Amino acid sequence: MLLYGMSDVGLVRKSNQDGFAFGELPGEGAWVVVCDGMGGANGGNVASKIAVDRISWQFKSTYWKNISDDGIKNIMITAVYNANRAIYQEAQSDRSLRGMGTTVVAAIMRGGRVALAHAGDSRAYLASGSKLTRVTTDHSIVQELVNHGDITEEEARVHPQKNIITRVLGVEPTVEIDYQEFEILPGDCLLLCTDGLTNYVEDRELLKASAMSPKDCCSVLVSMAKDSGGGDNITVVAVKN
Repeated sequence: MLLYGMSDVGLVRKSNQDGFAFGELPGEGAWVVVCDGMGGANGGNVASKIAVDRISWQFKSTYWKNISDDGIKNIMITAVYNANRAIYQEAQSDRSLRGMGTTVVAAIMRGGRVALAHAGDSRAYLASGSKLTRVTTDHSIVQELVNHGDITEEEARVHPQKNIITRVLGVEPTVEIDYQEFEILPGDCLLLCTDGLTNYVEDRELLKASAMSPKDCCSVLVSMAKDSGGGDNITVVAVKN
């Protein structure tokens, strides 16, 4: 399993409030976490760092080689809950950080299976052969309009409220988390990314880049997002099975 990640401030923002981390696990497993922080001049940076640090620590310290599928689910849900609580408590203790939060999309891969948890509008895609599947559903106002048939996916990409999300870590004492498991085949590529990528790069380009090595895939996609405007921080992690 090959992993590579990249984050770029983009062409408009003055700071990078995204965060990511990845690593290997005992027994040929691997993990990834990607976050997109928000709130105030420094709040987004703080929120995404807390989330990445807490989730990374949980994955590395509580995973073991022969853990069950239920055990993996428990690790992931606990990691995200603990990150949410830590961000919320930090914001309550520092008035300047009130309202800060972060999206999260995190995965553990093992034995041809992916366990994935997310909240917010950072996404996961699975490229398998000639098909690209978006495996997460955005927690956003615009996604709700799409779900109800009020607007199309194409209209959602340019909607003025596309950045308003309905679920985020750190704003409330608890958070609802979407969790799922799915198969990853030899040669498949899993992409985890923030909306600074997906707002500027079309799905067909994601699919094309996913055929490259993880390092080249990330480099090409970040460059494309910047060439298309780069109006937000851009983060992508690629995992090739």
